[in-house]
Amino acid sequence: MMKFLDLTFSTPAENLACDEALLDWREDGGDEGILRLWESPEMFVVVGYANRIEAEVNAERCEAEKVPIMRRCSGGGTVLQGRGCLNYALVLEITGNAALANITSANRYIMERNRAAVESVAGDSRVIKVQGHTDLACSNTHKPSPHPDPDDGGAALLLGHRTAQRAVPTSSFRKFSGNSQRRHKNFLLFHGTFLLDFDLTLVSKYLKFPSRQPDYRDSRSHGDFLMNLDLSAAAVKEAMRKVWHAEQPLQNPPLEGISKLAREKYAMREWNFKF
Repeated sequence: MMKFLDLTFSTPAENLACDEALLDWREDGGDEGILRLWESPEMFVVVGYANRIEAEVNAERCEAEKVPIMRRCSGGGTVLQGRGCLNYALVLEITGNAALANITSANRYIMERNRAAVESVAGDSRVIKVQGHTDLACSNTHKPSPHPDPDDGGAALLLGHRTAQRAVPTSSFRKFSGNSQRRHKNFLLFHGTFLLDFDLTLVSKYLKFPSRQPDYRDSRSHGDFLMNLDLSAAAVKEAMRKVWHAEQPLQNPPLEGISKLAREKYAMREWNFKF
């Protein structure tokens, strides 16, 4: 049975540390999955583990406007966090679950469930598709990173609108959800975002065009590629709880471990600016 944690900290460092601490906590001895949901009150940039800041971020503007630049423990691309961007984190047991046996199958399994959650509240006129890790890996524009990625990311949820029952061309789909994962021996962390009511004009202000892109992006700008779902956070949270059967609240999360990890890792420039 899954446990549910609706917990947002006041600082970016604590919010990022929480996901990793939950993974380590379960890896050290646990048999139940966790669904965490949170939404940052502060705007900040998050680069994937192997991202180079100079390639992905308008760092001078971030510094001038005091927008923190952070690095997460998982792979994937760079995102902008803040109000209107709902985050989820799933800590799932790998052992005995063939669907989670590797990165690609885990992407497909988890994102199909997340799609079901969004479809339950999105309305019949919307068409949602899953673009998986293999789509990114096969992209002609995908270039290997000079730094090893602990666990790559790349799956996404895209949305289009059905028109007179005609097929929806891929070029009309826009992204509202991305993710990345980190894997240990017994548990994995799969975390990502839902754009609900985010100021998308800020993305191109603080982020450069990504150094890696999947074919389905088709070189579209942030403004042309991203979109909000225009759904309430409460509705999406409830849908995620139902699809993941996360009925019971998580008691006594590892707050000391979260605080320690935030202080000794995520608040440190040596970590955040390592690449």
